[in-house]
Amino acid sequence: MSRRSAVLVTGAVLLLVFGVVGALLPVPYVAQVPGPTFNTLGDIDGRPIITVDGRGRNATSGNLNLTTVGVPQRPLTLVGAVQGWFDREVTVVPRDQVYPPGKSEKQTQQENRQAFLTSEQAARIAALAELGYPEKVVVQSLADGSPSQGRLQAGDAIDSVGGSPTPDKAALSAALAAIPAGTSVPVGYTRLGQPGTTTVTTSKAATGEGSALGVLVLESPYAPFTVDIRVDDVGGPSAGLMLTLGILDLVGTTDLTQGAVVAGTGTIAGNGAVGPIGGIPLKLISARDLGAELFLVPADNCTEALANAQPGLPMARVASLQDALTALGDLRAGRTPAPC
Repeated sequence: MSRRSAVLVTGAVLLLVFGVVGALLPVPYVAQVPGPTFNTLGDIDGRPIITVDGRGRNATSGNLNLTTVGVPQRPLTLVGAVQGWFDREVTVVPRDQVYPPGKSEKQTQQENRQAFLTSEQAARIAALAELGYPEKVVVQSLADGSPSQGRLQAGDAIDSVGGSPTPDKAALSAALAAIPAGTSVPVGYTRLGQPGTTTVTTSKAATGEGSALGVLVLESPYAPFTVDIRVDDVGGPSAGLMLTLGILDLVGTTDLTQGAVVAGTGTIAGNGAVGPIGGIPLKLISARDLGAELFLVPADNCTEALANAQPGLPMARVASLQDALTALGDLRAGRTPAPC
């Protein structure tokens, strides 16, 4: 074999080896891709994303889609990473950015799921506050073995304990502190807008003197109906804004979309503030593929969104729930919403 042929053969073998190694060797990076979108006014597998109990849902005609980022479960190889770096619809990021050091993938997924559940709660609070419902002490859940089991339930507003009004958590704590554990006390409550009274034999307070009802409560706007949100397999807090808008469309007084397809993203606080999120370039792609007529962008994500703008997809800058409602009002009126 000539020297030239030997070099060519050696080079071919090395390329083959590098190709095989590159195709199999995992790298400390993760590929992110455009994830599915979910219409908060619609269903998943026949079950509404937003369920309302205690009143009917408004008829709706448009879409208010939350957007997500997908992370393929298979390990990313060197070849896959290189391909991703050249693919405009894939983002390759350090693995630590998605899965923090010291935590397993399962732990990270659980934390992301909890963040989503917290965003559900914030969405309910922001929506009901926008509709003007008054704040009350509202039961969120019952502890295991709670003495209130079968007497109180999630969604109840606690109006009084032992005859003492409980308009806020401080008043509830004071009332319970004055009651010895094991006392049977009348508890006034409101359930789906109807007042009622039950008797609870209190347990011992976890700290200090007095009693406990065995319930987790929160001061939040109270409406004569309950709102339940269910979107399985979605994590993180970025759906908050779109869930809030979905609730408002379903139980409010305004048809927010009038048949338009709107997508967006952003965290939501109980006071209506909209916060930034990750993955905006990929979420814009999902909205483009959906055929969205408007994308609601958190104000702090506007620079990144403009750098990754999609043809034919207008973007509106929103720093608050009011900004989002104004943008939707502009869309309905045929005006151009405030852009990024």
